[in-house]
Amino acid sequence: MKHAITLAHSPDPDDAFMWWPLADIDGSGPSIDVGDFEFELVMKDIETLNTEAEEGMYDITAISIAHYPTIAHLYDLTACGASLGDGYGPKIVSKKATTLEDLLASNPKFAVPGLRTSALATLRILAGEHTITWEPVEFTEIMDVVSAGLFDAGVVIHEGQLTYEEHGLFEVCDLGAWWKETTSMPLPLGGNAIKKDIDSRFDADATSKITGLLLQSIEYAMANREQSLAWATQWGRGIDMACTDEFVEMYVNRWTLDFGENGRKAVQQFLSDAASVGAVPEIATIEFV
Repeated sequence: MKHAITLAHSPDPDDAFMWWPLADIDGSGPSIDVGDFEFELVMKDIETLNTEAEEGMYDITAISIAHYPTIAHLYDLTACGASLGDGYGPKIVSKKATTLEDLLASNPKFAVPGLRTSALATLRILAGEHTITWEPVEFTEIMDVVSAGLFDAGVVIHEGQLTYEEHGLFEVCDLGAWWKETTSMPLPLGGNAIKKDIDSRFDADATSKITGLLLQSIEYAMANREQSLAWATQWGRGIDMACTDEFVEMYVNRWTLDFGENGRKAVQQFLSDAASVGAVPEIATIEFV
């Protein structure tokens, strides 16, 4: 009898690109040998997954790196499956062209994609001692509410990083570029977390087996790019195949295969800086498996 494993991820091209080989998406079975496990893919927006991770709802789940300290008693970070912005990332956009300095000096109100997101944590690090306020808005609606003048600026994620100009918006700051210039590190945005009790529930090396399968899934998806893109483009929310390919390349790459030493240091630096401005709880130890 196979062990049922729930794997929750956001309904976005990069996550869809990575995990389809684990599941039976067309009735022919998984594309890789998953051994004693049977994976069920669950798709929900990242802020919902962050919230549900607090209850330990899924065996494996995508989370915002900023939310890891809150759920670290339940989950470890997997070494693979992360989204790091290497010189790019969520963007601050506004209805009118302005400088970052002028925007921050105006006591601005931001539309953000969730209270638990890395996008908000990075914004708060960037703002430092400036007075800013923020309000959570569905990430698919941020560009619309900024265009309507309901907020001074918004932080766009996912494909919005590529399509904001189509909404008549202006880039004020690329948070990933700012972070790279400030720290010389990639910006840790999303991670993959696995329940700490997996071994006790299944067998002593279940965590190792499952994380190995996660890596195999990513490698298979990357090796079969056209097939992976055909699946992933279903969650591109109006972007074409070329744009989907560009977005996937941004967030499914060498960092996704393994955080590596530099990626782990980036997570530590990010969470330390975020804690220093009160954006996340302090955390002493970050567990990677």
